[in-house]
Amino acid sequence: MRWLLLGGVFGLYASFGLVATCLAPLVSLVEQELGIGHAAMGSVLGAWQLVYMVTAIPCGLLLDRLGSRAALTLGIALIALSALARSVATDFTTLLLSVMAFGLGAPIISTGAPKVVTEWFEGPSRGLAMGIYATGPAIGGALALTLTHSWLLPWLEDWRAIMRLWAAVAALTGVVWLAVTSRASFHEAETNRRLRGSMPQLSAMRELIALSDVRVLLTMAMGTFLIAHGIGSWLPALLHARGLSTIDAGYWSAIPTLVGIASALVVPRLAIPSRRRSLLFLLVATSGLSTLFLQLAARPSLLAGLVLQGAAATVLTPILVLTLLELPGVGEKRAGTASGLFFSAAQIGGVLGPFGLGVLYDLSGGFALGLGAMTCTSIAVLFGIGGFGRTDSPR
Repeated sequence: MRWLLLGGVFGLYASFGLVATCLAPLVSLVEQELGIGHAAMGSVLGAWQLVYMVTAIPCGLLLDRLGSRAALTLGIALIALSALARSVATDFTTLLLSVMAFGLGAPIISTGAPKVVTEWFEGPSRGLAMGIYATGPAIGGALALTLTHSWLLPWLEDWRAIMRLWAAVAALTGVVWLAVTSRASFHEAETNRRLRGSMPQLSAMRELIALSDVRVLLTMAMGTFLIAHGIGSWLPALLHARGLSTIDAGYWSAIPTLVGIASALVVPRLAIPSRRRSLLFLLVATSGLSTLFLQLAARPSLLAGLVLQGAAATVLTPILVLTLLELPGVGEKRAGTASGLFFSAAQIGGVLGPFGLGVLYDLSGGFALGLGAMTCTSIAVLFGIGGFGRTDSPR
């Protein structure tokens, strides 16, 4: 049963990545048709993270209250609706609102996935399961980046039709999730968890924030998301600015995703508590180094930057979440609330990354200034890791 559930969560998270990424390879077409600039497009690309930042905590509370089946179904329905709404956008405002709708469903998926894994997996298999579901958005993003210009645009001849296609895919993964969770064994487990009860949610949230290690992890999440979402949202445009064609930029943009898939299947299994802090330091340093290579126009340097970013970005989130959920004072009963706190804080960086990179591009005429800011961010996160490990005693 647990592996079927993991497959269902993987499908939902793949749709998450698909819809989150689908606008990135279409930036130039959308800007031209709707008459908006890079700064405005940057605000669109970061709009769902802004909503996410506000809704992640309520969604975590909702997840603990409703259970995984109902909450995750609601989340994927909102994601499909966001993709469908993009297909009928007529200007900056309607496109912005359609992307913001994604921010209502996305936090339910990203907080629900680790909750399901924490409830159904234990020991070494938990790290493996975290790594497997983390490949979901990476694979979804890779499909959006590689298929858009090479196959879908020549076939469908319209970026709006591509949005409708991805809306249908998201809806289909929701149907699969409902089928998987219709099994009696899942309902029995959900009922038993409700009978065991949990702490009052607002009280649990206050106690979580009071833990110093929780606060450090939330700050680290902001920095890692700023880099990952900033680069991910603008990567096709960045590579095109480095001289690649739109088709080649789409293929090259998938390199971090493909590397990330391999990394996610290996690295989280190594993240046992005794070596987790060192592993986090290495991954953040790798991400920071990638921002230096991406400032160079030479193809080998770009390739090195993409590989390094892929090796780090995909696995940082599941390892940070796993670290959070296994802290003293968190645990299974607070998994939804803790995940909501994590992603709410992280998406502050998720907003600043795409928006800041777009603004700095308009100010400087290139991506070098924004990438330099991300290098500085990675250095700040490394200092944060040095402050991690002073866990308060659980209350």
